[in-house]
Amino acid sequence: MVHVIDHPLIQHKLTMLRDKNTGPKEFRELLEEISSLMVYEITRDLPLEEIEIETPLKRTKGKVLTNKEIGIVPILRAGLVMAEGILKLLPSAKVGHIGLYRDHETLQPVQYYTKLPEDIDKREVIVVDPMLATGGSAIAAISILKARKVKKIKFVCLIASPEGVKALEESHPDIEIYTAAIDEYLDENGYIVPGLGDAGDRLFGTK
Repeated sequence: MVHVIDHPLIQHKLTMLRDKNTGPKEFRELLEEISSLMVYEITRDLPLEEIEIETPLKRTKGKVLTNKEIGIVPILRAGLVMAEGILKLLPSAKVGHIGLYRDHETLQPVQYYTKLPEDIDKREVIVVDPMLATGGSAIAAISILKARKVKKIKFVCLIASPEGVKALEESHPDIEIYTAAIDEYLDENGYIVPGLGDAGDRLFGTK
């Protein structure tokens, strides 16, 4: 299932993020802000339980999260800033890292690094990467987590291509996808159009 989060604040910041004149500093700040805003929808289904507390005036009942066992797994390197944005609202989450890069000839993901919390299989995991282009990196990262017995996984990106969504749904039909936009198509080089270019390069000022 795909959830397109079209909140006006997110769409406004996403437009600024797409602009080719936005520099690395502003790009990082916008990416982090959008990721924080998306948390509200990503966590909408977290379970609550009722507890009793005492306010300055009287005892009352309130609700708190039942399940605080959350993991955030950015796909390196562009997913790092998204993870920081999510951590601002979920500071108790544990963070793992999966390093994948796309071979520019085959467009297939190549794994070069994986470091996950020991109890990752007991956590609800949010996988983050700004772009869902061919879907290869997302599919590979989710397969790595499933091999570690992770039961509940959500994939979060800023921009997705129709081709990437289709590929991810076919490979992992149980995974919920959260995105701020589904763009037009992938070009011959595997870039999302209109997209925003290479998120990693724009984040870190590299080419």
